Amino acid sequence: MAAQAPSSQREIRRRNLSRVLYAVAEQGPSSRAAVAARLGLTRTAVSTLVDELLRGGLLTEQGPTPPGGGPGRPGTALALTDSGPCGLGAEIGVDHLAVCAVDLRGRVRVRKEIEYEGRDSRPATVLPRLRGLLDEVTAQARELGLSPAAVAVAVPGLISLGTSTVVRAPNLGWHDTDIAPALAAADANARAKADAVSKADAARDAGAKADAAAEAGADAEAGVKRRSGPAARAKATEGVSASTVKKATASRVGAAAAAKTPEEAWVQVAGTRLPLIVDNEANLGALAELWLDGGRVPRDFVHVSAEVGIGAAIVLGGELLRGNRGFAGEIGHVPVHPDGPLCACGGKGCLEQYAGEPALLGAAGVSVDRPRDAALAALRESAASGDERALRALEEAGTALGLALAGTVNLLDPSALVLGGVLARFAPWLLPSLERELVARTAAPGAPPDLVVSGLGADGPLLGAAHTAVRVVLDDPLSYRAKITG
Repeated sequence: MAAQAPSSQREIRRRNLSRVLYAVAEQGPSSRAAVAARLGLTRTAVSTLVDELLRGGLLTEQGPTPPGGGPGRPGTALALTDSGPCGLGAEIGVDHLAVCAVDLRGRVRVRKEIEYEGRDSRPATVLPRLRGLLDEVTAQARELGLSPAAVAVAVPGLISLGTSTVVRAPNLGWHDTDIAPALAAADANARAKADAVSKADAARDAGAKADAAAEAGADAEAGVKRRSGPAARAKATEGVSASTVKKATASRVGAAAAAKTPEEAWVQVAGTRLPLIVDNEANLGALAELWLDGGRVPRDFVHVSAEVGIGAAIVLGGELLRGNRGFAGEIGHVPVHPDGPLCACGGKGCLEQYAGEPALLGAAGVSVDRPRDAALAALRESAASGDERALRALEEAGTALGLALAGTVNLLDPSALVLGGVLARFAPWLLPSLERELVARTAAPGAPPDLVVSGLGADGPLLGAAHTAVRVVLDDPLSYRAKITG
C-alpha cells in the first residue's frame, strides 16, 4: 500500500483543484492554457489537475476553444459539468417553504415551493414538510442525472455559530431548535410509516392466502374459516403496527443522536448522508448578491432585506462578518424609537415595528386577510396610483430605515447598502426618505454609500443557500471525489 502523501502536499493539491474549478466557473469554458495563465501555474501542473477533475466527473470537455485565443492549435474547452453533483438550497419563510437544486454551473434545475401558515408554527409541524420537499427535489434532480452533495437551509432567525441550532426565530416562534436531529427524526418517522404500511400489506396478503387455503380444504371447520378471515387479519395488522412503532421510536432516537457530529451537522436525504449547513437568511441573501449579481455589488457592503422581519448581513472584503456568536446583523431589532410599540424580541420601538412587512401593510391600510403576495401587490398598486396613506406609510418606513442604517454607516463605512426582499420591491418609494436620513446623519464628509437595489429580489436567500451547498464541492473537490469513490 502506497504511503499517504504528507498533509502539506495534500493541502496544496486540494487547494489547486479548487482553484481550477473556480477559474472555470468564473471564466466560463476555458482551455488548459487559459486556466494556467489565470492561476499562475504551469501548463503541466494544470493538465494534471484537470485530468483528475475530469476523472472525478467535475469537469467536462466541450471541444475546441474559439479561434483567436493565441498562437498554436486551439485548446480544448473545459467547463463545469452539468450532471453529477448539485447543491440543495432550502428556505424556511414565515409563510412558505422552498427547496431548489443548483448544478455546478449555477443553474437552477429543480425548484419546489409550498405556502403554509408559518408564524408560531412548531418545528415538529414545519420540518417534516421541509423534509418532504427535500426528498421530492432530490428525486427530480436524480432523474436529471444530478446527485446532491450538500444541503444549506436559510432561516429567519439567530443561528448559533458553526452549528445547525436556531437559537431564536421570533417570527416563527422557535427557540433552541436544532434542525439536524429534527430533520433526521422527520426522516425516521417517514420511514417508520412506510414500513408500517408495507408490513400491513404483507399481513393482508398472508390473510388472503390463509382464506384461500381454508376454502380449499373440504374437511375444514367453518369456525376455522371464520378465524382466518377479516378479524384475524385485523389482529395481525394490529400486532405489526405496535411492533413497528416500538422500532420506529428506537430508530428515531438513534437517528437524532447520529445526525450531528461534534464538528459538522449531517442529514439523510433520499438515502444519502449529506453535510447540512444552516444560516441566517440575510447572510445567505448577501452571499447570493456577492456571488451572483454580476459585479454590481462591491466587496464591502451591508445587505438589508425584509419580509415579516428585517435582517442585515455585513460583508467586508468579500467575507461575512458574523460576530462572536454568529448573531451579527440583527438590524431589525435596532430601536429607532425607544418608546415605540413592543416587538416580538421583547424590546420596544424596533425597526421591524416601522419598516417590517406587517407594519408597512398596517400603516398603509392594506388588509392582511388575504395571501401575502396579494397584500403586497395591493400596496404597490396603491402607491403607484398615488394613494396618500400608502405613500405616507412607505415614506415613514424609509425614514426608519435611514435612521437605523445611518448608525451602521457611521460604524462600518461600507461602500454600498443593498436592499433586498420586500425592500427591493418598494425601493422607488422607500429610497427618497431613506437617502435623506443618510445624508443628514452620516458623519463622514462626502456622499453616503451607494444604494443598490437587489436584482435577485425575494429569491436571494434560497439561491444563496443552494450556492453555499454547491461550494462544498468547489471548495474541496478532493473530499467529494473520495466520498463518491468510496
